[in-house]
Amino acid sequence: MDWKVILLAIAFIALMVVGLSVKLIFKKNGKFSGTCASQSPFLNESGESCSFCGAKPDEQCKNS
Repeated sequence: MDWKVILLAIAFIALMVVGLSVKLIFKKNGKFSGTCASQSPFLNESGESCSFCGAKPDEQCKNS
């Protein structure tokens, strides 16, 4: 039974990697959008700037 759980976990992780790869391939310019938390109004209700790149909620992420 232990091998079944390990193989199932490996298959699940492989499926997630394939899903991210497909998203990256078909995305315009191969970039993930909205990588800063300041871009999401649900995560940044107080309107603070991003601690990683310094972008404000109404600005584009400076690292993209």
